[in-house]
Amino acid sequence: MLVGEIQIRVRYAETDSMGLLHHANYLVYFEQARTELLRAGGRTYKDMEDEGFFLVVAKLEIKYRLPAHYDDVLTVRTTVTRTSPVRIEHKYEVLRAGALLAEGNTTLACVNREGKLCAMPSWMTE
Repeated sequence: MLVGEIQIRVRYAETDSMGLLHHANYLVYFEQARTELLRAGGRTYKDMEDEGFFLVVAKLEIKYRLPAHYDDVLTVRTTVTRTSPVRIEHKYEVLRAGALLAEGNTTLACVNREGKLCAMPSWMTE
């Protein structure tokens, strides 16, 4: 399984009036973590798009356990849990000093420029 970690500091603009990380920003963090995991493997989303492949979110699930606050430094751990010729699944863990704040899963489908389901590039499923 492919695993990666990134660190993110919660910015003031990402919080609600209570100083807590707004729930929608976890989705942004998941995307950032996926992007960096791909980059760590030597490729980028731009590479994929230039080749005519696009990953779209087909399924998303998040379970919130503890709140994150303004200025917290979070670790987002991303694991590729499954690949198929047309889909890739990721698991996410959002941690603060080792404490699990949230966990999630996504399923991404590969589509071509016309939005039609297509096989992922071979380097994605290796």
